[in-house]
Amino acid sequence: MPRLGTRKLYYLLKNDFDSLQIKIGRDRLFDYLRSENLLIKPKKNYTKTTHSKHWLHKHPNLLQGFTPERAEQVFVSDITYVKSRERTHYLSLVTDAFSRKIMGYQVSDNLNTENMLSALKMAVRNRKTQLPLIHHSDRGLQYCAASYQDQLDANSITPSMTDGYDCYQNALAERINGILKQEFLIEICNNKKELEKLVEQSVHIYNEMRPHLSLKMKTPNLVHEKTVEASLNGFNKYL
Repeated sequence: MPRLGTRKLYYLLKNDFDSLQIKIGRDRLFDYLRSENLLIKPKKNYTKTTHSKHWLHKHPNLLQGFTPERAEQVFVSDITYVKSRERTHYLSLVTDAFSRKIMGYQVSDNLNTENMLSALKMAVRNRKTQLPLIHHSDRGLQYCAASYQDQLDANSITPSMTDGYDCYQNALAERINGILKQEFLIEICNNKKELEKLVEQSVHIYNEMRPHLSLKMKTPNLVHEKTVEASLNGFNKYL
């Protein structure tokens, strides 16, 4: 995790600092990293991957004023671009809104619907429950396509979409995209095959090892497993 934020870094290193009797707080760690020019500078770039001006049916936004209380209650989906030396590729992600766990992903060379479907099918395979589930996305052509909507219907998943092209209405999905690109996919691969391997490794590290501030420094997979267990045992909340 070469671009891990300082707060998370301090959380992971604190026990080692204590065992070595190194007295350093979070703010001092910030100051030290700054003095050594080691603080991470965020990358700012943007490429539009959504085509929402089409005639296909668009579903209402079911997440306005709604906060997930368990894993596998809301999945959020989004697409971002990732470049290799060969060409521009596209990364489709399906993420659990409560646990922040990446449930499905697909690297592709184009924005065809079947590539988004592959990510969705992986997410469905990785489900641990059959509790009611909402799928939230932007109003992109791929998510509105009949084949994508048929897959949601076949798995009793309720579709939800942003009201328009507004990234803030799908902010969590965009945030996960940003984490992968800014913290993990920082080396340019030679080709798609290398990129697919890097994405696979990055998703594993993100799910299993990276602590989240929003999860009280727990990892997505830990929160997912615990809240699924609680849900199956009749408890509504884990955090």
